[in-house]
This record gives sequence, structure tokens and C-alpha cells, in this order.
Amino acid sequence: MKNILVLCTGNSCRSQMAHGYLNEFAKQKANIYSAGIETHGINPGALAIMKEDQIDISKHTSNHVDEYADIDFDYIITVCDHANENCPFIPSKNALRIHHNFFDPSKVVGTEEENHAAFLKARNEIKAYFKTFVEDYLSS
Repeated sequence: MKNILVLCTGNSCRSQMAHGYLNEFAKQKANIYSAGIETHGINPGALAIMKEDQIDISKHTSNHVDEYADIDFDYIITVCDHANENCPFIPSKNALRIHHNFFDPSKVVGTEEENHAAFLKARNEIKAYFKTFVEDYLSS
């Protein structure tokens, strides 16, 4: 089993969506962890948009990266530029570090429809990226 860490600033939105899709796509091939360099709690918009795609992240918690200091990760994936630039040292022996900055829907201030569209955009980007990630890195 591979160990995968998805890292974002607050572990509330993009990393939580990625965690949900990795759980779905990787099935029994990996242990999935998500964390932040801060903790902000689960974003209600992320929870709702994932539920629309039948992915339940309601039991997820917002975790700080330091909580996983003893885990040897195979992949550490940062999903926002801020986390990538401010990522603390994570002592994993051979971790492949991957960065992909995803659109941040939590920064959108607008109508309910505009907010929904923002979360849908981010969710679809994350879903497509992590489906390909699993096919490329975990299919063998």
C-alpha cells in the first residue's frame, strides 16, 4: 500500500476534495491522508459539492501536517501555491513531491449560483487530475 499526503493551506477545501476522490479512485492501493499547514475545518461548500457527486467527506477532519510526521509517504501532493511555497520539511525517505495549483472556490464572493459554479469548477478540476494521477502512478 502506498501512502499519499495531499497538502493545502487550511485542509478545508481543495485537499479535502482530493482526499475524497483519491479514496474513491485508489480503493485498496493507497492510504490517503490530507493535511494543511494550518487547520480551518471542513468547508461547507466542499462538503456539499462532493455530496452532489456521491462522495461523502463529512467524516473527514481538518488536520495539521505535523500530525503525520511519523508516516513515510510515497507521494506528497500540494494542491495550492501557498502550501507549496510554505510547506514544512516532511521527513519521508523517497516521497515523490508533486505540485498542482487548483482554483480556490472558497475565495469567490458572489451569489449562491456563482459560489456553486466556483465549487463545481474546482471539484471537476480536482476529480479529473486525481483520476489521471491514480491511473498514472497507482495502476501497476
